[in-house]
Formats: sequence, C-alpha cells, structure tokens
Amino acid sequence: MPVKRTIPYNYGIYSISFTCFNWLPLIDIVNGYHIVYNWFDYLKKQGHFISGYVIMPNHLHVMIGFSNTKQTINTIIGNGKRLIPSNVSQ
Repeated sequence: MPVKRTIPYNYGIYSISFTCFNWLPLIDIVNGYHIVYNWFDYLKKQGHFISGYVIMPNHLHVMIGFSNTKQTINTIIGNGKRLIPSNVSQ
C-alpha cells in the first residue's frame, strides 16, 4: 500500500520507489529505460546525485542524494513521476 509522507528537509539521501499502473510492465513494453536515465541526468544537472538504482520492467527503486534545494523533495519526485509517463506517451 502506498504511503505518502511529506519530507520536511531539502537535502539528504532518500530511498524512493514507485510502480507502474496496476504493476504492468510498462517500462519494458515501451522500452522506456532511457526515459528513466534521462530523468537521472536531469537530477544530476540540478546538483543531485544517484547513489544506486534498480529499474525493473514495472517499477523503480532509486537512492537519490538531494543537495540543498529550493524545491521540496516531494515536488522533485512528483515531477519525475509525471515526467516519465508523459515521455512514454510521446
């Protein structure tokens, strides 16, 4: 069951996981692994770093080190969760 928590900090290393709708293997079906890598590249350009990750056909686990950011960590992750499916549909 998903749990949404507001992260009150704007820096630190966090373990993030999210899944595709109904656990469908959408990342694999659309060969969307590059989309996840593009999101990682975007995060790196923003000064954050990827400590580790596992991309599965239907979900993603990632350890992200966030630098001192003006956006909340929840906003950054939410934007990524919207970015990935929108790029799949293009």
